[in-house]
Amino acid sequence: MGRKLDNTVLKAEDVRVSYGKVEALQGASLTLESGKICALIGMNGSGKSTFFKAIMGIVPTSSGCISLCGQESLTARKQGLVGYVPQNEEIDHHFPLSIEEVVMMGRYCFMGPLRRPKPADYEAVDQALESVGLQDLRKRPIGALSGGQRKRAFVARAISQGAKLMLLDEPFAGVDYTSEQSITELLIELAAQNTALLVSTHDINSIPNYAHEVALLNRTIIAKGEPTTTLTAENLVKAFTEKK
Repeated sequence: MGRKLDNTVLKAEDVRVSYGKVEALQGASLTLESGKICALIGMNGSGKSTFFKAIMGIVPTSSGCISLCGQESLTARKQGLVGYVPQNEEIDHHFPLSIEEVVMMGRYCFMGPLRRPKPADYEAVDQALESVGLQDLRKRPIGALSGGQRKRAFVARAISQGAKLMLLDEPFAGVDYTSEQSITELLIELAAQNTALLVSTHDINSIPNYAHEVALLNRTIIAKGEPTTTLTAENLVKAFTEKK
C-alpha cells in the first residue's frame, strides 16, 4: 500500500503565549488540512487574535511549535504561503490606494527590493480581482469601498500571493446580508481549490453553512470537530466561561 499523503497545512502543538504575567494561550493545539475550512470561535479575551498572531509569527511563543506547510511561520510568510485578512485595516484616506494597488501588495514577496511588478504579477492580480468580483472597481480607492467590498479586496490580496493558508479575522462582521453571502461563497470556492482557511467568527449559527470543522478556543482548544457534533451546549459553556 502507498503512503498516505500528508495534507496538513497548519500544525500548532502546545502553543503558549504570555503577555507579562498573563498567559493568553495555554497549550493550544490545532491542525488544519488543505481544502478545509475551520471556524474558530471563543469569547472576547479567549486568545483568538493572539493565536492568529502566533501562527503568523508576529508574537513569540513561550513554548510549543507551529509549522505552516512544513515550515516555520516566518519562512512561510516570506514565501507568500500564508495570507492574513484582518477584521479592520487602517486606511489612510489622505493617501488613498486603489483596490488594484492593495491586491498587488500580495505580490511583494515575489518582487525585488524596488517592487517592480512583472507580467506574472499583473496576471495574478487580474485573476484575484476577478475571483472576488471586484475587477470593475479596480481603480477605486480602497477607502471608498463598503465593508464587504473591502474585505473581499483583502481576500484578493491573499489570493494574488498564492496563499495555501488564509487566516480571516471576523470576515462577516459589519457587512450586510448580500456581502455575507458573497464572502461565504468565496470561502467555499477557495476551499474547493485546496486552500486551507481558519476563520475567526462570533456568528455560531452560520458556521454549518460553510465550515467543515469548528474549533472552540478558551486560551486552549476546548473541542474541535464537525460543527453539528462539536457545537454542543457542554462545549459552548466551557468555551464561553471566563477562566480563572
